[in-house]
This record gives sequence, C-alpha cells and structure tokens, in this order.
Amino acid sequence: MERSIFAALMGSLLAISTLGGLAFVWGPPASPQPSPPSRMEGEWRLLEPVTYENISVFPVVSSISQDTSAFLTLEEGLATGEVIVREQGSEGMVRGRDGHIVYVPQYDTGASVNQLVLINRSKRPLLLLAGELVSGGKQDRVIGKDRIVPVNAPPLPLDVFCVEHGRWTGVSQQFSAANTIVHPSVRERAAVDKKQEEVWDAVRSGTTAKAAPSAPAPQMSMQSIQGAIAGNGRTEAYEKIYVSRAVGVPIDEFVAEVQRRFANATSNLKGERVIGVVVAYGGEVAWSDIFASADLFDHYWNKLLRSYAVEALARPTYRAVASRDNAAEFLRHLNGHVTEETDPGVYRWREITEGRLTQIELDALQPKTITLHRLLLHRTS
Repeated sequence: MERSIFAALMGSLLAISTLGGLAFVWGPPASPQPSPPSRMEGEWRLLEPVTYENISVFPVVSSISQDTSAFLTLEEGLATGEVIVREQGSEGMVRGRDGHIVYVPQYDTGASVNQLVLINRSKRPLLLLAGELVSGGKQDRVIGKDRIVPVNAPPLPLDVFCVEHGRWTGVSQQFSAANTIVHPSVRERAAVDKKQEEVWDAVRSGTTAKAAPSAPAPQMSMQSIQGAIAGNGRTEAYEKIYVSRAVGVPIDEFVAEVQRRFANATSNLKGERVIGVVVAYGGEVAWSDIFASADLFDHYWNKLLRSYAVEALARPTYRAVASRDNAAEFLRHLNGHVTEETDPGVYRWREITEGRLTQIELDALQPKTITLHRLLLHRTS
C-alpha cells in the first residue's frame, strides 16, 4: 500500500515537472525588461542651477574622474608647436635618411575652404572638439567633428567650416589657437548639420532658436552681430562677436558674473568635482557638455562659458528658470537612430538622434575605452 502511494506521488511530481518544462519551452516569451542606466550615468549628480539674467547652468559633478592626462588638447598642441595646422596642400611628407617622417612645405597647391591638414608631432594622442576655432592661414575655421588624432599619424585631412567670410589670403600658412569655442547655435550647425551655409547663417544671426513674436528682445541683436563681424574691412570675422564694444553689450561682465556664481556654488564639494554642465536659456534646457575628467572640464570651461554667454545674449531675455527635472533629462542616454564611425584602436564617434534631441559621444579606445566627451543638445530646427 505504501509503495502504491509513493508511486502515485512520484508520478504526479513527474507529470507536474513535465508540464512545467513544456510551459517553459512553449510559453510566450517574457516581456523585455528595460535596460539599467549605464554605469557612467549613475556616477553623475546634478546640482541646483546657477542663474543669471536668462541663463541657468546646472553643474554636473562626480566622485569618479578618469585619468585623461594621456591626451593632448588642441590649444596645448598649437601653443607648444607639437601640433601643426596648415592649408590643404601646404604640407608634404617624405621619409628621411634615418627612416623618420619629415614634413616638407608645399605651398599654393590647392587650398580648400572646408579642409585643412593637421599634423600631430607630439607623443600624446590629440583630442579635437567640434566648434574649436583655429585662427590664421587664409581664413579662420572651426573644427567640424570630435575626434582623436593618434601619435605618429600621417598628415590628417581635417574637415572644417569657415567663420571668417571674405578673406582668402594670409602671410603665414600656419594656424594658431584662438582660445575660442563657437557658441552653441554655430556648434550645432557644424557638428550636426555639417553644412557651410548653415554655419554662416548661425554666425550672422547669433542664435538659430526660434522666438515667439512677443518674446522680449535679446540684449545682443542680429543687427549688432552683423555689424560687428562686418566691421573688419572686407572680412566678416567671427571673433568680433566676443568684443563687447563691437556688439554693444558687456559680454565680459556677463561671463564674469556667471563664473563668480558658479565658483561659489561648487566651492564646497566634498569628494566630488565638476565634470560638466547642463545649460538652459530661460525655461528651455538646450545643451550639455560632459567630460571624462574634471581636468578636461577645467581646461575647456572658460571657453565654453563664453560661448554659452554669447548664445544667451543673442536669445530673448526670458527670466524663467528651467526645472532641475528637465535638466536631468539631459543626463539620460538617448534611444534612437545611431550613426557611428570608428578608427580602430584609436576612437569611436557616435551620434544618436531621438526626436529633437541629438547626442554625440567620443570614446577613446586606448589605453582603455572611456568616453572623453559627451554632448547632448536640443535641436533648434
């Protein structure tokens, strides 16, 4: 009798196990679970905004800062002569008797408005950011795309955009650092749209953000911007926008006040450092720049702040303050159309588009994979 009960129980368990197995094999697939946020996003913390006039700057801080000392910036490289930028066709390359590469000038052999040649002669890979201005040659230009130029690379054809309309002559073929990053509307047109005419439209208009007819007037008008860049003989020079007396507004005072408030807001951090910012104009969150390290952020911060200030002065003077929740949206990873370019073993460039938002990331692949720069912007068109 006990054996019969035991056999019955075992048979029932076997049947249940078999049905369970069938249910596992044939049952409908489980709903996909949302992927957790990336580790890097989890390491960021957004502070309360630093506000002044119509701009709000949200510091992004982290307790983790990558070591980015292995990378050379364009400003450093041009200042020391380790990086050379020339007009296209001005530099040839031959191998010397000792087997090393020798660069030989070849002037007047077909310069191009939208392409330069860059040579990295340093012992560190060179970091380039879209929107960095190089001054000299036949015309001032801005870098068109974030990228890394490796050590011992051959002369690199570099895509650029003109921001000095009207000049096509130059005593020196070499370029120098202008210590300027163009303001966000121009950076957007260069980095995302990649069209020369749209870059120039953004330079002349100051901002490409659309304003309602009833919007309060900007402090820096389109007429003053166009007058400033045209007030240099036949040259329409972008850098004139940053001269207070040329555009009729105290840009330096604006920058100094935001810098003072930002320094006060971030002076008592414990175990954290600033690695980036999210920027809003009026109540609209528009832009973010985040770096792999606090050192990289510190290097670019003054130039970036000046560019944000110019954009603020060219936009309507709304005094609304964007919410912290809306700013936090600029720390999330977008899900949308992805375009990717890779130089194997050097860098990976990635653009993600989701609605009116565009995210651009630059990953260094050596000595280890890290995201050196992350830009997220709200498209103005």
